[in-house]
Amino acid sequence: MSDFKRLKLNLTKPVPSDYEISRNQQPKHITEVARESGVLDSEIEPYGAYKGKVSLDTLERLQDKVNGKYILVTGITPTPLGEGKSTTTVGLAQSLGSHLNRVAFANVRQPSMGPTFGVKGGAAGGGYSQVIPMDEFNMHITGDIHAIGMANNLLAAALDTRIFHESTQTDKGLWKRLCPEKKDGTRDIPIGLLPRVAKLGLDKKDPREWTEEEIGKFVRLDIDPKTITWKRVLDLNDRMLRGITIGQAPTEKGLTRETGFEITVASECMAILALCSSLKDMRERLGRMVVASNKSGEPVTCEDLGCAGALTAILKDAIKPNLMQTLEGTPVFVHAGPFANISIGASSVLADRIALKLAGTDPNLPDEERKGKEGYVITEAGFDFTMGGERFLNIKCRSSGLEPDVIVIVATVRALKVHGGGSEVKAGQQLPLEYTTENLEMLRTGCANLGKHIENAKQYGRSVIVAINKMSSDTDKEHDIIREEAIKAGAIDAIVSNHWEEGGAGAVDLASGIIRAANNEYPGQQPENFSFIYDLESTSIADKISAIAQKMYGAAEVEFLPQAQEKIKEYTAQGFDKLPICIAKTQYSLSHDAKLKGVPTGFKFPIRDIKASVGAGYLYALASEIQTIPGLATKCGFMNVEVNDKGEIEGLF
Repeated sequence: MSDFKRLKLNLTKPVPSDYEISRNQQPKHITEVARESGVLDSEIEPYGAYKGKVSLDTLERLQDKVNGKYILVTGITPTPLGEGKSTTTVGLAQSLGSHLNRVAFANVRQPSMGPTFGVKGGAAGGGYSQVIPMDEFNMHITGDIHAIGMANNLLAAALDTRIFHESTQTDKGLWKRLCPEKKDGTRDIPIGLLPRVAKLGLDKKDPREWTEEEIGKFVRLDIDPKTITWKRVLDLNDRMLRGITIGQAPTEKGLTRETGFEITVASECMAILALCSSLKDMRERLGRMVVASNKSGEPVTCEDLGCAGALTAILKDAIKPNLMQTLEGTPVFVHAGPFANISIGASSVLADRIALKLAGTDPNLPDEERKGKEGYVITEAGFDFTMGGERFLNIKCRSSGLEPDVIVIVATVRALKVHGGGSEVKAGQQLPLEYTTENLEMLRTGCANLGKHIENAKQYGRSVIVAINKMSSDTDKEHDIIREEAIKAGAIDAIVSNHWEEGGAGAVDLASGIIRAANNEYPGQQPENFSFIYDLESTSIADKISAIAQKMYGAAEVEFLPQAQEKIKEYTAQGFDKLPICIAKTQYSLSHDAKLKGVPTGFKFPIRDIKASVGAGYLYALASEIQTIPGLATKCGFMNVEVNDKGEIEGLF
């Protein structure tokens, strides 16, 4: 990015609100950001002045480039206030791009408007390290989440409608209406149902020659309503929709059933958007999504319903990553936003691949010259390393074929004191005294949690740097303790960063450390082979879950409750036992119990149920009650939001 134009920051203290900082910065036009990033004019589709979609053709054009460096940002077990992973990700990109003159991209998830209008707030970063315009980032962007919701709900409607029609019609009637006879005597089979024709082996003969039995198999899915797993979604925290009854209108002829809604980002369609590698791959994954079983116990898929093509059409633009910028004008890819409790909680494979090529170098460059020219892609994984990081490596990296060069674990004095026995921290309430005053003993005890995350990350064969996210009440002695304990646990460095207050300038030391680590320049640092903690093919579902629970969480054993045992049998019989595992649990503890802080050991880890995201390509095991559609608090974020006379949004954060 030799022609890169840095946007200067007007740093003030105390640091103003996020939306004030965002509004006071004049962003570059998105076409300028694209050109500086190496995206051709023909490859950027502007959505207004400050955001745009990048064509997948970019990936094909740059396919021969050697990838830039790939940096994973994750964290320790957080408090409800968050420990600054997004802010660190953005601050690093600003430091690398605006201060160290490196090509740099921040790759982050698109936030759901549910948390934005609830208690959590948005996910643009914060202070002087954020994505701008922050209001556009946190509301709609280019409509990808709405497209996901439409695709998900089309499939839900198709599923319930199919059950209705099969319950009211004979095989002959279904055949007549699904595939009406044309004037020449042939049958008009919808293109969306041709994959089902092939699945049943009926593509080898003329439909006019199909037997009554073959017609029956084709037209009747024979879905068992008790096995339906597919729910409707909306991008809102509406707790009243967690459990509902549908089909109560007289027109539905008594075909009622209990179901519920999930938040849109919990849809498997969103996970597919994050993990797919091309439009063709997305189409195939959508078709493989399992929505129920038939009465013989066989899986019923989106392809069986003839929906996959239509869902792909809805998502054909959503698959293109969104380009935005940081406060200092460095490029940001914002794409996909899988729900971090039950899914991978990371941005898309496609955004990472495109960014790595844009940050890449000529394959003919000598290695020494490459070091000075290669760029950096900083991507974030949701929650802590135990959740977001583990899934990033075991699920996302398996899907993408990419490997991170360095793992960054973000830590705060505040969170480590919680794990050292501090009082409970609650969003919206004043911090207890121990968090705003020096308490070295409590902090050192809490550093055991950081040590466990470092140990976990090193199991994958990657160097770890700890980013100490500085807060105003921290002391130098507290930072020294974190650094000492981090290095003792196996991190190659622990570096204080003040990007929230100073922008990219406050993260220069951290960014410099990451450059050194990515090039194996620390004393004694040796490149290691990247490895996974379980094998897909030779390891059973139960053993994969046990590997995660014991190696990552510190569990003594895993208890599979009856429903989980039945699902293991079912999914093994259906051939889904070769898929990787995502474990849904609380983010506030290494264990399944949010009350167990620090580094709990010797506990029994319960798995109550297992569900399949076959299209996305993983099974997810439920260790605790996870609400897939959050509720609103008494005091919500939306209560502070207003639009002024200029049409500007105020009060988001």
